[in-house]
Amino acid sequence: MNITHNEQLIEFHIEYAKRKKIYIRIEDNGLVTVKAPNGMPEEEIQAAVAQQAERIMEVRSRLDKAREAPKAKEYREGGEGDFLHLGRRCALDQLIPIEGRSEEQLRADLKKFYFSSCKKIVNERIGAYAKQLKAEPKSIEIVESATKWGSCDSRKRLNFNYLLAMAPVYAIDYVIVHELCHIHHMNHDRSFWRKLGSILPDYKEREEYLNRYGRFMVM
Repeated sequence: MNITHNEQLIEFHIEYAKRKKIYIRIEDNGLVTVKAPNGMPEEEIQAAVAQQAERIMEVRSRLDKAREAPKAKEYREGGEGDFLHLGRRCALDQLIPIEGRSEEQLRADLKKFYFSSCKKIVNERIGAYAKQLKAEPKSIEIVESATKWGSCDSRKRLNFNYLLAMAPVYAIDYVIVHELCHIHHMNHDRSFWRKLGSILPDYKEREEYLNRYGRFMVM
């Protein structure tokens, strides 16, 4: 969902839950998440975001400037590197043990962590979408790729890039549904996008996250 403020677009993701008040959070990567009470009308949510528009734009401006020159990750004991996991920034020791390990070991351990995390989240979420789409993959693999977040071949074998573990769940869901739709439509034709939109009406916003922040999802 989005609103326009001073001719600038503010995109935001809504998470409904059992709560009394609305809460607007701006992630360190610039993503705006709105936590709203179950059943709250979209018009009220948009109005709440509009009231906070100036603050959101100021924070995002600071974040954009900071992202222009991302600092190098510190693969060392005690390092405070900027490591993403499911859309959140974490210190290295929040993800893997670091004590007594060399930089080479830390890199290897972190890569294993992302592979394992990606496999877990994909396996947890793909079943419901496969059922909705009546799409049964032949196999599901987590792989390393320099060019693709996911792929589906003519034999219905799905591959997912292990770096997806750095993305928020709603962006991971986009890649999952995208590849499942390829089981029915191998090309990106109109039928493909209709089917994708029937499951994820906001797929363009999810895709935009990967386009905008994908360059930060690296080892």
